[in-house]
Amino acid sequence: MPYPFLLSSLTANSNPPPSLRLNFLPPDSTPSPFVSVSFSGCHRRPSLSLRAKSEMAFSLDAQGHKTLLEFMGKEVSSVGDDLSILLSHLQCACKQIAAVVASPFNAELGRRVGGGGAGTLSGRDAPKPLDLVSNEIILSSLRNSGKVAVMASEEDDVPVWLSDDGPFVVVTDPLDGSRNIDASIPTGTIFGIYNRLEELDHLPVQEKAQLNSLQSGTHLVAAGYVLYSSATILCVSFGSGAHAFTLDHSIGEFVLTHPCIQAPRRGQIYSVNDARYFDWPDGLKRYIDTVRQGKGQYPKKYSARYICSLVADFHRTLIYGGVVMNPRDHLRLVYEANPLSFLVEHAGGRGSDGKTRILSIQPVELHQRLPLFLGSLEDMHELESYKNIQQRINPGYEV
Repeated sequence: MPYPFLLSSLTANSNPPPSLRLNFLPPDSTPSPFVSVSFSGCHRRPSLSLRAKSEMAFSLDAQGHKTLLEFMGKEVSSVGDDLSILLSHLQCACKQIAAVVASPFNAELGRRVGGGGAGTLSGRDAPKPLDLVSNEIILSSLRNSGKVAVMASEEDDVPVWLSDDGPFVVVTDPLDGSRNIDASIPTGTIFGIYNRLEELDHLPVQEKAQLNSLQSGTHLVAAGYVLYSSATILCVSFGSGAHAFTLDHSIGEFVLTHPCIQAPRRGQIYSVNDARYFDWPDGLKRYIDTVRQGKGQYPKKYSARYICSLVADFHRTLIYGGVVMNPRDHLRLVYEANPLSFLVEHAGGRGSDGKTRILSIQPVELHQRLPLFLGSLEDMHELESYKNIQQRINPGYEV
């Protein structure tokens, strides 16, 4: 079904945040399901006076901040030119999504488009309007990079083949937490990058697209997320450490603000939906009861913090320590669990399904779901020691 709107332009040349223009068209006047997006800030910096530019350059140099592109070029030897080009296009896509999410027009977009979308998902998992827009933005950016062979998205039933000679495969959840966006709850983008499997090049397009997208997490080249909140933060690992960059609206660039992130070996926070307590297995109940009374291996009472936005809950856990979890078969191995587990491991933490290291699990389906536990190394080991922590009762929650 064609989108009944045209997302015509995003511009970063006005005062931040960037402005957004949405031209709504009647359904019968939209020739195809196409979203056209332009974001001038991705190609050039906002116009500044010479004095302002000099002062800005001095300020950045004085603080030692590097942009994402500078960091990739100078600090990470494993990042070649192809991966740098891919990341430069991906960061541009995320700047555009940040502008869309922050726009006062996104509620109007939801009313005009409605809650439906392409694909087989329904109910709580049906694509929302901003999911679809974000998906189109990322797809367009990856296609324009010329460096991606295939993109597999949580919003699509099957992967999209982009280029026969693109060296990389990208898997993504374009807009995690979008169903909470009307309440201005933080959202995010999750991505993982693999090398294209050249030994599959002789296969039919759809078959090689599928198999390239079903690589295990141990083969990830890079992975990360972008948090859209009070600040827009891009956190990425190239297989050696984890680093976070904050979008500086004054120059339109992601600048390094959290180098070499190390998750605390222990935190004092657990993040899970406590309302599901009575559906949990005994092991998970005992763990939560124990740590919130301060009777666990760490002799302090744990606090609960739960946003119900995976990227936001994970980001807090990465910075402050603790554990974030969804104990039932809900989160997707390919699009969410693998990239975030790769990231947390390179920050000194652990990702598990409650029994097995996430990155060692071989995906067999694109939309394969599983329980997910992420967090500080010692907290994760203690949690897994309770054995029975995977929720097998899944009555189908409506909220």
